[in-house]
Amino acid sequence: QVQLVETGGGLVQAGGSLRLSCAATGIIFRINALSWYRQAPGKQRELVAAITSGSSTNYADSVKGRFTISRDNAKNTVYLQMNSLKPEDTAVYYCYAPGWKTWGQGTQVTVSS
Repeated sequence: QVQLVETGGGLVQAGGSLRLSCAATGIIFRINALSWYRQAPGKQRELVAAITSGSSTNYADSVKGRFTISRDNAKNTVYLQMNSLKPEDTAVYYCYAPGWKTWGQGTQVTVSS
């Protein structure tokens, strides 16, 4: 059974940083692409960043230069380092494994102005 568990969310002031983690179990982690999505109140879920098994990355335009996705295959974990946070980054952040169509439970990120 595939499980994704996100941690690291919280409340931070604008300009601050947070690092989200997503620990995966039940999959051969190193061969899977993984993604981070977010959903703000009243808005659709949107792709934030993605990383392939070969560690190629892509980002939403709104986070380029501020967010960094990375992976540690030894720990079966994917990370999202978020710097220079803005109030518009406030959302629930989800980890997603597209090869398994599996979502994590989400972690709340709130950025105060």
